[in-house]
Amino acid sequence: MSEDWQNGGFGLYIHWPFCQSKCPYCDFNSHVANSIDQTEWARAYLLEIARVGKLTGPRVLQTIYFGGGTPSLMDPNLVNDILEMARKTWPMANDCEITLEANPTSVEAGRFRDYRSVGVNRVSVGIQAFNDHDLRRLGRMHTASEAREALEIARSAFERVSFDLIYARQGQSLQDWGAELQTALELADDHLSLYQLTIEDGTVFGERHKTGQLSGLPGEDLAANMYELTQDLCDKAGMCAYEVSNHAGPGGESRHNLIYWRYGDYAGIGPGAHGRLTLSGQRWATEAVKNPGQWLRSVFENGAGDQNIVPLTGLDQANEYLMMGLRLSEGVSIKRYLDLNRAEKLSNKFNMLIDIHLLRAQDDRLYTTQRGRILLNAVLRELIGD
Repeated sequence: MSEDWQNGGFGLYIHWPFCQSKCPYCDFNSHVANSIDQTEWARAYLLEIARVGKLTGPRVLQTIYFGGGTPSLMDPNLVNDILEMARKTWPMANDCEITLEANPTSVEAGRFRDYRSVGVNRVSVGIQAFNDHDLRRLGRMHTASEAREALEIARSAFERVSFDLIYARQGQSLQDWGAELQTALELADDHLSLYQLTIEDGTVFGERHKTGQLSGLPGEDLAANMYELTQDLCDKAGMCAYEVSNHAGPGGESRHNLIYWRYGDYAGIGPGAHGRLTLSGQRWATEAVKNPGQWLRSVFENGAGDQNIVPLTGLDQANEYLMMGLRLSEGVSIKRYLDLNRAEKLSNKFNMLIDIHLLRAQDDRLYTTQRGRILLNAVLRELIGD
């Protein structure tokens, strides 16, 4: 168990907490700031990478992911400094995947070649919709035309390009989504992230929904039909779902996200970033201070940006492995789950879910069925509780 993380690998997540504006559906840790001292932020990130590197020792770093927020607002020199520090801190895999999330505004797309020159080799573009009316409703600052232009610039700069879309939007019909998805598949390279719009507490959409001001959202049946249409069209295009909301051609999977879903270790650095680190045989859950200003002060004054560091029991790890791994089409290893849980066999809950065709077991693997994937939250509640 002490080296269980090696089943998933090791990655580095860097959280950039700033955006030009806050999207009404977003519940991520993102903030709008009038001015940002990127030199100060560089110093903090480098200190944190060095600190975590001393904890982990010289393990091979397989992926780096710049998320946010809007990392394409970062100065390319800051990205370069972080990558240089990561290389000094850990041995880096020869094929290390280095991803940066970006918005498709003209200003940010103009930085793509600079990011490529400092070592970023994959970009994930937050397009969200291919029509201007819905982009405005979603609070996006780009147009559909700018989205297409940004994809062209990205393709010229990076070998690997992914982009995100949101479906089950206000007033969207099944036919609307099918046509938009077909457009996306024609524009896609090797990866698509296709998310159903969810209304989260604490967001602008959440507040509107509570007061009945968010009209035209599809019902459960229409949303389920949209999900099934998504699977059908993507399968026909050779972009199969390797995870509930992520589709890729052969070899196009996000290797960084696979570290999460395969329950590897990852260092989370930046305001609000979460991590999982195995140190001296004990796996820990880490959570950084959420507020950007407080995180900076914590790094400079306390010597660490982490707010919570919690040891995970074998049961904790087994449950997290299920929560992450059952999202994947490859499922989870039964032996690995039992080893983490210190159990000899699966409980009756698993057998019940297999009997009603929400799970299936084959050899050492446990998978969700097609119906089980649609009902994944209910499956997980049954297995591990709320």
